[in-house]
Amino acid sequence: MIRGAGVDCDAFAPVPTPPEPPLIVLPARMLSDKGVREFVEAARMTKASGHVARFALVGAPDPMNPASIPVAQLSAWRDEGTVEWWGHREDMPAVYAQAHLACLPSYREGLPKSLLEAAACGLPIVATDVPGCREVARDGYNGLLVPPRDAAALSAALSRLIEEPNTRRLMGARSRQRARETFAQERIFAETIAVYRELMA
Repeated sequence: MIRGAGVDCDAFAPVPTPPEPPLIVLPARMLSDKGVREFVEAARMTKASGHVARFALVGAPDPMNPASIPVAQLSAWRDEGTVEWWGHREDMPAVYAQAHLACLPSYREGLPKSLLEAAACGLPIVATDVPGCREVARDGYNGLLVPPRDAAALSAALSRLIEEPNTRRLMGARSRQRARETFAQERIFAETIAVYRELMA
């Protein structure tokens, strides 16, 4: 099995750690099954417990998808100050350069490109313990995994990494190493070409 399409580790690369407070980004289409609602609820819980952090939704709704979250709801969350909504962004390396954590509390995934890119940028990851997410984030190694649809567990994981900048740095370095060793596009391209050569022979 070839793991995804790979990631450009030159375009997506670590930068110096940005200033506090921590910024946590959820990079995805704004769909319920990406865990957006749980992310917003976890943001509420985390802030209510006294933690200081920013939470940003980075992506656009998908009106043709029945799981799409309405623009009115996204705007309401933004206006109440629970989360920031940045909308669709073409400059994802610049987005990750501002972030301290990447989060994807999805219900299901293939192999999420957003987490590959975040890992290549040296970010620790908080994600759900589902196929796809757990391929990129190893619990306790380069991130934390939580059960899907569990805002309380998500808040606890995010709170831990908000409180522990040294753990964030260590996990971020491991994310970068994992991206380069396992998911770099050069490696994936070579594996793909090898399959074709085997078939052609």
